[in-house]
Amino acid sequence: MNSRLINWFKFSSPATFYPLAGRLVPWFGGAAAVLIAVGLYMSFFVAPTDYKQGEGYRIIFVHVPSAWMSMFIYVVMAVWSGLGLVFNTRLSAMMANALAPTGAMFTFVALWTGAFWGKPMWGAWWVWDARLTSELILLFLYIGFMALQGAIDDPRRADRAGAILALVGVVNIPIIYYSVTWWNTLHQGASVSVTKGSSMGVIMLVTMLIMAFGFWAYSIAVALSRVRSVILERERDTTWVAELAEVRR
Repeated sequence: MNSRLINWFKFSSPATFYPLAGRLVPWFGGAAAVLIAVGLYMSFFVAPTDYKQGEGYRIIFVHVPSAWMSMFIYVVMAVWSGLGLVFNTRLSAMMANALAPTGAMFTFVALWTGAFWGKPMWGAWWVWDARLTSELILLFLYIGFMALQGAIDDPRRADRAGAILALVGVVNIPIIYYSVTWWNTLHQGASVSVTKGSSMGVIMLVTMLIMAFGFWAYSIAVALSRVRSVILERERDTTWVAELAEVRR
C-alpha cells in the first residue's frame, strides 16, 4: 500500500507529470470530441420539444453543463491552490494556473447562453437575479485570479496571492448553487439533483449528462495541455527541460 502511495506521489514532480500529461491529453481530447458531437446531435435532433418553452429550451444543453463546469473547475482550482499552500508543491500552483482560463470560459458561456435563454423567457437579456449576479461574481473571481498572477513578477509570490484569492472566493460556490433556494429569484430551480433525482425526461437527462461529460473531458484535456506549457515556462532553467529541448532538436 505504501509503495503504491509513493508511486502516485512521484507524479507531484513537474518533470514526472509533464510526460504523463502529454500521454493523457489525446485520450481526453478524443473523448471530449466524441461526447460533445453526440451530445449536440441529441440536443438538436433527438431530445423532444419542451411543451412549455418550445424549441428555445435546447440551449440548456449547453447552458447547464457550462454552469456546472464553471463551479466545479473553481472548486478544483481552489483545492489545488490549498494543496500548494499547505505542501508548498510547485505542480499544485501550476495546475490552478492552468485551470483558471477554462473555468472563466465556461462561466462566460453560462452567462452568455443564459442571456439568450432569458430574453424570450423573461423578456430581458439580463436581470440582477441572485443566481445571475453570483455567477457574474464567479467570472470576476476567475479574471481576478489570472490578473493577480500576471501582475506579480515573482512566481512564488504570485502563486501564494492567487491561492489565497481562490480559497476566499470558493465561498461563492454554495451561494451560486443555493441562491434559488435562499432568495426569491427568477431563475428556475435545479432540474437535476443528487438527493431529489431529476424532473427531466430520460432523453433530456441523458443528453445533458453526455454534454456534461464532454465538457469535463474537454476541461481535463485543455488543462493538461496548458499545464505542460506552464511547466516548461517555469522550469526552463532546469536540466531536464534543457535535455528535452535537445531531444526535440
